[in-house]
Amino acid sequence: MRWEAQRVDAGQPALLSLSGFIRSVRTPEFAGVTFHEVRAKSVLNRVPAASSMPFGWTVNPYRGCAHACTYCFARNSHTYLDLDAGRDFDTQVIVKVNAAEVLAKQVRGPRWAREHVAMGTNTDPYQRAEGRYQLMPGIIRALADSGTPLSILTKGTVLARDIPLLAEAATQIPVGLGVSLALLDRDLQRSLEPGTPSPQARLDLVRRLADAGLPCGVFVAPVLPWLTDGTEHLDELLRQIAAAGASGVTVLALHLRPGAREWFMRWLAREHPDRVAGYRRIYGGGSYADKRYRAWLAERLAPLLRRHGLDGRGRTLTGVPGDEGAVWPEGSLPEGAPTAPPVDQEQLTLL
Repeated sequence: MRWEAQRVDAGQPALLSLSGFIRSVRTPEFAGVTFHEVRAKSVLNRVPAASSMPFGWTVNPYRGCAHACTYCFARNSHTYLDLDAGRDFDTQVIVKVNAAEVLAKQVRGPRWAREHVAMGTNTDPYQRAEGRYQLMPGIIRALADSGTPLSILTKGTVLARDIPLLAEAATQIPVGLGVSLALLDRDLQRSLEPGTPSPQARLDLVRRLADAGLPCGVFVAPVLPWLTDGTEHLDELLRQIAAAGASGVTVLALHLRPGAREWFMRWLAREHPDRVAGYRRIYGGGSYADKRYRAWLAERLAPLLRRHGLDGRGRTLTGVPGDEGAVWPEGSLPEGAPTAPPVDQEQLTLL
């Protein structure tokens, strides 16, 4: 079996209670990461009816993510496994080794209505482990063969391996592809999302997808107050996204749900202690940025999107319907922010 010499089941008593648990695996290629292989009974997850998501189902072949993005909103889901939302989320990765087999059976069922299935909405299906486990080709085939539309959001350049398969699937079903890229600074990227491919590698992935005739949108997400929301940075980022051939762009301000909030703020206090007070003002009222910040960001982005021809190729989503946020004290907005917010924008959250 794969990585048999590296099995470490005996050292993981807490995880032996996982439903369908097979074994735990470590390998020198993934220093500090343990993969817990399980056999899943089901891999289709229904999105709650009250959700505003444009899809009804998700598939997540992995739980936890070695991308180790400090801000990842999915962190708190690891606590359901009696693991922590911080280091464990980055280093204790659950792998549904039979995901493709189970999915193929589920979508062949007589009650399956071929509704849109989204991937990358919780943890990244193309994190580096996918290069070894190779779960996604079988998942894509199962969906395409059943006539089920699919979409994928990823930071992982492992997706390039499956471009021919995705191009073939696109002749059978609607295929939506998105790459997440919020910054160009390599030092910040290494600190903030240390397990991810470089920004240039992700831009190259967008270019390769476009060259293959596969439209690919870019999620500029998350935009970080004071760290990545400067006009110069956003201008250059959008210029390079447009040059790569992105089919659209979606811009999302950082949101900090429980689990992610604590982990991110710890990082911020360590790396940018002078910004902690500002973040507490922006996020003091909940998980989402104050609506005045979101409106200010939308105002800053509008001319940049027009400049790079992206205003008609996607949406700028920087607010949250019904989320009133906190009241900002005078002088607490970033330099240049408007004193009165424009109309709220709508935000897509990737649940």
